[in-house]
Amino acid sequence: MAYTRITAAEAAAMIKNGENIGLSGFTPAGTAKAVTKELAKIAQAEHEAGREFKVGLFTGASTGQSTDGDLSNAQAIKYRAPYTTNSDFRKHVNAGEIAYNDIHLSHMAQELRYGFMGEVDWAIIEVCDIEEGADTCKAYLTAAGGISPTVARLAKHVVLELNRFHSPEAKYLHDVYEPLDPPCRQPIPITHVNDRIGTPYVEIDAKKIVGVVECNIADEARAFKDADPITDQIGHNVAQFLISDMKRGIIPQSFLPLQSGVGSTANAILGALGHDESVPNFNIYTEVLQDSVVGMMLEGRIKDASTCSLTVSNECLKQIYDNMDYFKQHLTLRPSEISNSPEVIRRLGVIAINTAIEVDIYGNANSTHISGTKMMNGIGGSGDFERNAYISIFTCPSTAKGGLISSIVPMVSHQDHSEHDVNIIVTEQGVADLRGKSPIERAHLIIENCAHPDYRPLLRDYLKIAKMGQTRHCLTAAFAMHDTLMRKGDMHLTDFAEYVK
Repeated sequence: MAYTRITAAEAAAMIKNGENIGLSGFTPAGTAKAVTKELAKIAQAEHEAGREFKVGLFTGASTGQSTDGDLSNAQAIKYRAPYTTNSDFRKHVNAGEIAYNDIHLSHMAQELRYGFMGEVDWAIIEVCDIEEGADTCKAYLTAAGGISPTVARLAKHVVLELNRFHSPEAKYLHDVYEPLDPPCRQPIPITHVNDRIGTPYVEIDAKKIVGVVECNIADEARAFKDADPITDQIGHNVAQFLISDMKRGIIPQSFLPLQSGVGSTANAILGALGHDESVPNFNIYTEVLQDSVVGMMLEGRIKDASTCSLTVSNECLKQIYDNMDYFKQHLTLRPSEISNSPEVIRRLGVIAINTAIEVDIYGNANSTHISGTKMMNGIGGSGDFERNAYISIFTCPSTAKGGLISSIVPMVSHQDHSEHDVNIIVTEQGVADLRGKSPIERAHLIIENCAHPDYRPLLRDYLKIAKMGQTRHCLTAAFAMHDTLMRKGDMHLTDFAEYVK
């Protein structure tokens, strides 16, 4: 049976105002791109005609400009969940124009199944190949797992974007598994990083497929900042800490799987570990993979990797496709609720390394909001990993904006991760090992080991005026550094006296 071939514009024209759309992908990798771009044009035309047009978006994680960017600029998003990184989308969220729900990535698919966010009217799934059956379709995903199996099953209507940019051999990387809902859920049977427990395809009811959009569109790969002396030093500090824990028997001599985000700091950490001969070849169990991991896999330094998304350059993606005989043995792409599963993370003993915007002197971390109000990026999968990790590490430079902002503050302006879940803080200044420490012990360690020398005296002064208790705070002065930044553009206040009543 051949499914109807339609254009992206024809597919977009079927979507009505107020409907909810579930998308494939996780980061710009694997995200449907053709139909959403046409949908933005429809929204703009409807608004120019004085008619309302907004849709709800359910995604695996962030998307790209063709989705988050174009649709937000067209005022076409009424609701969106979960994570995002798009600058245009961020602008509209912070202007209060989009109802944005920032939830843990491992929760997204199951909250849709539980009915927490309403019905899924449409699923738009990017695929590299299709087996077109009369009753069921086997849809093979491209560069990410995301929430595709769930939205394809829940949706009333499905559009497949058959993207010829991706090699059909991408099918060999996927392990599609959707757990049952409570009270029938079974243990997720992953005991090794490279275990496969599902199928290489998403199974879809053929009656729901309204058409196949054929296209050839490259992934909107994100560009990351180059490494600099600060990120290199953070990477060195993390690597030396992990090596020290391995040498004293805290980490097994065979090492443990690593999770880290993307960007220059993650590259620096992996590079430092990879170059140290005392570290054995290791595995990755994470949500996103970047170019450096692919290179280390080809060198044999990383043995096996499990991820949700190939968040890599298009050149690197081609390298994977060109070496598929190797990668299909060592690389596995999973749906996000499996790649980010607390159960699996804890079972495997994953060491989680994530970034923070700011950290307070007791170890609470803010990953999402600038000065507590402006969304930077969502929480992503950091909570999934750090709450369940063998060791939970947060990194950040000690200052931002050329030293005008301290990343170590008396109290975080927005809390995503509490002190109860954070084990280690690392900046370019050093490492604060918070395990087994009381709040006041944590405070002294973070100030002396992680804060920038320019801000240490100020943070010490805060502790002196903080009221006694199990956790010392002076609530009238806790946000004095943030308040000074808002008023003067600089966190360097003279002292806390003016805030103490």
